[in-house]
Amino acid sequence: MVTFKAMNFLSHFYFEKDSHDENMVMGVVLPDLVKNAQKDGNLYPLKDRQRFEEDPKQLSILKGWERHIQVDAIFHSSGFFKLQTNTLKQILLPVFENSPVKPFFLAHIGLELLLDHLLITDGIVSIHAFYEHLAKADQGSLDAFLQNCEVADTAVFFHFLNSFISGKYLLSYQKIENISYALNRICMRLWDNPFTNRQLVLLTDGLNVFKDSIAGSYPTIFDEIELQINQLNLHKLQ
Repeated sequence: MVTFKAMNFLSHFYFEKDSHDENMVMGVVLPDLVKNAQKDGNLYPLKDRQRFEEDPKQLSILKGWERHIQVDAIFHSSGFFKLQTNTLKQILLPVFENSPVKPFFLAHIGLELLLDHLLITDGIVSIHAFYEHLAKADQGSLDAFLQNCEVADTAVFFHFLNSFISGKYLLSYQKIENISYALNRICMRLWDNPFTNRQLVLLTDGLNVFKDSIAGSYPTIFDEIELQINQLNLHKLQ
């Protein structure tokens, strides 16, 4: 089973869920896909836009990449993020007893997973549509995009990408216990024996409590981000 570092693929897809440009959708989640495919996968395509502007498909990927950066910046500076990570951290305090895991780290990633979970269970985004977009993206243009980002060997990335698409791992986000499992797997990359079995039970319980607390209000953060993105785009046109 493939596991991932960055977990909010569907929260990024939310802003392109009505898009007909599969290359733009690929670009929106590409920063996280690259990081998961290769630990040192830090690319900075926005520093040299002209490399991509002659190919419309590469340009779409670049626009998606830029949207990802915009969304992350707005989300992580929002009052919602600060309030809810602190709230989740407090709910999960029993989980951290004698655990090496940093509370803010777990609350940060946990919040992002739960937003994806709620988008799925509330029927706001379609996992199948998400994977269909990725499958239709032009892999030749994607390969050229990565080479323009000075990725010498793109084979590792495409091996990961094809496994990611065929495995449809995000379907597991429909169950809270699978989110606990994913969090544990992420923590295992950073700490030895992050949680006991008892703590994993407490983690699932805490995630359920927190999920119920934001179930009616969480769409507001997506509205807020969308409004700010629209304002940014309007400012660029002026």
